[in-house]
Amino acid sequence: MEMHDEISNKLPIFVQGSVVKGFGRGSKELGIPTANYPEDVVDKCSESLKTGIYCGWSRVDDGEVYKMVMSVGWNPYYKNEKKSMETHIIHNYDQDFYGSQLSVIVVGYLRPEKSYPSLQALIDAIHDDINQAKDLLERPENKAYASHTFFTSSSSSNAVQNGL
Repeated sequence: MEMHDEISNKLPIFVQGSVVKGFGRGSKELGIPTANYPEDVVDKCSESLKTGIYCGWSRVDDGEVYKMVMSVGWNPYYKNEKKSMETHIIHNYDQDFYGSQLSVIVVGYLRPEKSYPSLQALIDAIHDDINQAKDLLERPENKAYASHTFFTSSSSSNAVQNGL
């Protein structure tokens, strides 16, 4: 529980960057599409966001704000050699949006990263994370971030900042 509190005390975290092509597993293998940040954004977040699964709010370009779940780390099931930040926006998009500006506010920590005995166990865990995030983001203190001024700023740079 100490680790959970240590991470939660650093939230919220505001992240902005261009969507880049990831490993290509989210949609194809898992059926759970993700929007991925470039390495420079991942590197900037290393201090603020420890590896694990987070939730919060997201916006692509000037679109609507939606709930999201984000994996930060090495994805132990796949044994990645490169740290990544993969955001699953809880909304069905008709097409990919590579090159678009993804803005997120990370407001909650769900759990640490871990490996799974099978692909299906990983998929089930991600669906559990999504359901937990939906509930957590309905709490008034978290729901308020959906209308934060961060989502109406016009910056198009890759940036990370802590705080309110």
